[in-house]
Amino acid sequence: KKVMLLDFLFISFILFLLGVLGIILNRKNIILILIAIELILLAVNLNFIVFSVFLDDLLGQVFSLLILTIAAAESAVGLAIVVIYYRVRGRILIENLAVIRG
Repeated sequence: KKVMLLDFLFISFILFLLGVLGIILNRKNIILILIAIELILLAVNLNFIVFSVFLDDLLGQVFSLLILTIAAAESAVGLAIVVIYYRVRGRILIENLAVIRG
């Protein structure tokens, strides 16, 4: 059982690392940055679920559902902002996003 725990934690670490690298290496495309944030949140979810099963506690799974809800809301709001910005400007460049600050 402990070997499977380490395997899942390694997979979670790889997902988290891919998400962080996606944010660091990609500074131009906002859609890919949103996908990288989703990867980070999925890695955190996997950690919560693995430790919930390992410790035989339901609280980690409840937190995982809450994080999934927050991730869905973040994706919906982020994509809505991107679509509106594209309709107004005609292009999506992160360098020009400073224009929409309030």
